[in-house]
This record gives sequence, structure tokens and C-alpha cells, in this order.
Amino acid sequence: MKKINLKNIYKKILILVFATYVIYTFFAQQQTLNAYKAEEKKYASQLEEAQQKREELEETKNTLNSDEYIEQMAREKLDMYLPNERVYIDIGK
Repeated sequence: MKKINLKNIYKKILILVFATYVIYTFFAQQQTLNAYKAEEKKYASQLEEAQQKREELEETKNTLNSDEYIEQMAREKLDMYLPNERVYIDIGK
């Protein structure tokens, strides 16, 4: 009868150790999963910011190539004007 009880005790200890291992592994994986989710959110926000910046740069690119922008910069930076255009200069400045 002692052999049976001893085997029973070993089985219970083995089951307890296995259950502890499974529970520990579950919680460790849950922590890792939570870290990955936080990292995913961080990368998603970085991606969204990069997409917004890309859209802004596309708009700027389209604006820079427009005739209106080129004409405006020529007037402001280079003091160039169209032929037969009247230019008024404010002497008060």
C-alpha cells in the first residue's frame, strides 16, 4: 500500500509541477503578447504620421510645380514682373 501511495504522491507532484509550468508559461506569453501589442500601436502611429507627412510633401510638390507658385516666387524673391505690368513701389517703406 505504501508503493501505491508513493506512486500517487509522485503523480500528484508531477501534475502540480506541470500545471505550475503551464500557468507560468501562459503568463510569460501574455506579457510578451502585451509588449508586442504596445509595439504594434507605436509602429501604427509612426506609420500614420509618415503617411500624413507624405501627403503634405505631395501637396507641396504639386504646388511647387504650378505656374502660379513659380510666378509668385519670381515676383517676391527675384523682383521679376510680366511685360507691360505696372509696378507700384511704396516709398513710405
